[in-house]
Amino acid sequence: MTAADKTQNLTGKILIAMPGMTDPRFQRSVVLICAHSDEGAMGLILNRPLPEIRFDDLLRQLGIKADDGAGAIEVRFGGPVEPGRGFVLHTVPEHGCDPEGRLRISGRLAMTTTRDILEDIASGDGPRPAVLALGYSGWGPGQLEAEMLANGWLTGEGAEDLIFAPSHEDKWTRALKAQGIDPSLLSGAAGRA
Repeated sequence: MTAADKTQNLTGKILIAMPGMTDPRFQRSVVLICAHSDEGAMGLILNRPLPEIRFDDLLRQLGIKADDGAGAIEVRFGGPVEPGRGFVLHTVPEHGCDPEGRLRISGRLAMTTTRDILEDIASGDGPRPAVLALGYSGWGPGQLEAEMLANGWLTGEGAEDLIFAPSHEDKWTRALKAQGIDPSLLSGAAGRA
């Protein structure tokens, strides 16, 4: 049995920070795990908007012209790793081929890192719903599993309405309730039975 056989693959699941989370960057955060293997994990924080950064300003910086009426997508803080790098989280058809630069997270959910998707969104032809995350959250081999054992994270299912919802103030509470957990009953202390 390999280490990968022992580790549950959390790709497509959400992590919900437990009340005892000591890292201020992740307190009360909800993170979508985009990739998970024995080599580590990568995810995007779902409830940290960046209202001071506008999508059209980013397009201008990249030299991408937005069509009138194409609309904008929300910009979020995806995590502390590579904060200048963008990741577009979006839906895709359930079946089909994924082009280069697109990582399928689950059946209808994907993440794309190429400029093409920004151009498509700017022209009004891009996927909807979609959000742009700057930076990502990363864990080395075994690091996420250790944090979970230390009562840092709770795992759950990530529904599209939670992932793409523009309301962030109550997303942590809604994520817990979606798992059948009353947030007022959680303790920040870890323990062993």
